[in-house]
Amino acid sequence: MRSFRPRFRSPLRGPWLTSVLGVVLLACLPVVLVTGLLDYVAYGPHQGIPADVGLLHLPVFDWPTRPAWLFRLTQGLHVGLGLVLVPVVLAKLWSVIPKLFAWPPISSPAQALERLTLLLLVGSILFEIVTGVLNIQYDYAFGFSFYTGHYLGAWVFLASFIAHVALKLPTAVRALRGSRADEKAEDPAPATMSRRGALATVGGGVLLVGVLTAGQTIGGPLRDLAFLLPRGRQPGDGPNGFPVNRTAAAARVVVGEDWRLTLGALNLTRDELLALPQHTARLPIACVEGWSTVQTWTGVPLRDLAKLAGVSEPESALVTSVEQGPFAQAILNAGQVADPDAVLALRVNGADLSPDHGFPARIIVPALPGVRCTKWVRSIEFRRTP
Repeated sequence: MRSFRPRFRSPLRGPWLTSVLGVVLLACLPVVLVTGLLDYVAYGPHQGIPADVGLLHLPVFDWPTRPAWLFRLTQGLHVGLGLVLVPVVLAKLWSVIPKLFAWPPISSPAQALERLTLLLLVGSILFEIVTGVLNIQYDYAFGFSFYTGHYLGAWVFLASFIAHVALKLPTAVRALRGSRADEKAEDPAPATMSRRGALATVGGGVLLVGVLTAGQTIGGPLRDLAFLLPRGRQPGDGPNGFPVNRTAAAARVVVGEDWRLTLGALNLTRDELLALPQHTARLPIACVEGWSTVQTWTGVPLRDLAKLAGVSEPESALVTSVEQGPFAQAILNAGQVADPDAVLALRVNGADLSPDHGFPARIIVPALPGVRCTKWVRSIEFRRTP
């Protein structure tokens, strides 16, 4: 009985096209990987998600507040470049499909190792793309923790990527230096486009995805085109008319008129906070899904609140929200508390915060991930050095 082997007759496939696409991925995928892992670090010590990763825990260091657009850049690159590379990844997979059906499937230990790294590489990159896009849409159909799966998937990808590059880089170099005429499919069909045309088609796909993605980070008219990022679109007009990741209704938060900010032994009303010296700063706020926005925030500097609480040089600050859940608390390091633009924001763009943007008060710190810019703040505990 003959085994089924599909026939691949496109004359475009071959080592040269595969190598060109591979070089693009070799240059860009490490950027996506590194910026994604930096997201874990940016959450802060003991706040990374997933929390228990054993030997895969990254080195701990204080995430800086300068430049203020740092997290906006790293997450914009991670999500934006990750989406832009999808057409290249798909084209690369198309170019090597015939090799998956080669017979015999394994002819040597070296080929077995190559196939194993390829299986892990393809599986992990498709896993990262699918889970990442679904996370952007708040769709967790896969039924497991996105943070755990995506983080562990990144390490599988890293290991297989390094191994596969080590095995295939010499072959790619030879293919790029060789003649395109040496590439032949078995019983090739008539060409419908040139290899240059194929690369232009992939490049067009990259450009299209870029146009439909860039607005999430750079804003402006392109924001309305970010169709994969509904939370990154303009939600309305007015001072509070800018993107919001989660509304007060979604967080099930209702703040009554009896709200007080607990600051050590102090309990301050919103009017009392407004009576304190205010500071205004124009700062970005960026989300892990890749979208960001720049707004003008006004509130009480955190370092002034620390002095008011009797802790002039805090080692850290524990911020607690009215909200319940995994993001109800955040720990700020000493540099984040001391930054002159770090504020307990009460107003934005000259108006009171809306409930969706954290009324009565929220944290705004330069370069801090948006999920750690706690909304609906209930208390701040400034901690001294042990």
